[in-house]
Amino acid sequence: MGSPRVVVIVNPNSQGGALGRKWSELADAIRRQLPFEVVRTAGPGDATRLAAEALRGGAEIVVAVGGDGTINEVANGFFTDGKPIAPGAALAVLPFGTGGDFVRTTKVPKDWGQAVKVLGKGVRRTIDVGRLDHVIAAGKPGAGKDGVRMFVNIASFGLSGVTDRYANQSKKRFGGKVSFFAATTRALFAYDNQRVRMVFDDKPADAVDMTISTVAVANGRYFGGGMFIAPEAELDDGLFDVVALGDMGLSDFLFKSRRLYAGTHLTMDKVSHRRAAVLRAEPASPGQIVELDVDGETPGILPATFRVVPRALDLIVPGPGA
Repeated sequence: MGSPRVVVIVNPNSQGGALGRKWSELADAIRRQLPFEVVRTAGPGDATRLAAEALRGGAEIVVAVGGDGTINEVANGFFTDGKPIAPGAALAVLPFGTGGDFVRTTKVPKDWGQAVKVLGKGVRRTIDVGRLDHVIAAGKPGAGKDGVRMFVNIASFGLSGVTDRYANQSKKRFGGKVSFFAATTRALFAYDNQRVRMVFDDKPADAVDMTISTVAVANGRYFGGGMFIAPEAELDDGLFDVVALGDMGLSDFLFKSRRLYAGTHLTMDKVSHRRAAVLRAEPASPGQIVELDVDGETPGILPATFRVVPRALDLIVPGPGA
């Protein structure tokens, strides 16, 4: 039996062009494991389009080279209108860059050589995928209309959405880590906690109205550059872990943020946690703008529906005992 058809998606401008400069060396490491084809992105959204084209062309494994944003774009290319383009095809990840929250959950090594070996062995795990139906943000194509975004890791809303908006504005002036730190600081001072209404699993009688800083709708466990936001989440249990950081102020983040990174925050007074296959969220006050975050991007605003698509995607992962 021959090798699977593998298409590798690369953003040569990643990390200030570092990926493009190192690509020849990195490609040699992949080639020692298995044959592959490479396609290169030229702008936002390209990775989604290229992944879809590869799958329609018969690719059996599509590899995302990069951080969480690239992984999200490539994963979206596996679906059209929320349905798989090529059932049985697999997503693989070769980490490159600063954003590595998803691979923390999957245990794919950040070391390039070790990650390539994982790709070469081709061990698969079938995971759930999140589907986000939302209102498209102002300034984006189709603004104000309904949009659909898939996610394999975590989607969220509140402070996280504002942070992403600031970070994306500052990327033109600073590097990734610097811009994210600056954006987080700016957002903490500028953001006023918002009141939202949440309905779990289509049960309006159990609706929750609460003031929130951020709500994370988690398939994976980490977001925001290593924050262990959903320590009990599983990628294949058919449920989201919905972690709500309630009416937390600046002092809470300054003095208790270490618990968010250690994953010991679920017992804190202002934190709530429950599981659901469907979450509907909307602003408690008409006209209020509550921004979404999906892997560093701000696709839109509430109202939104988050829905688990169970066992929707094969993922290349380290084998047992790796």
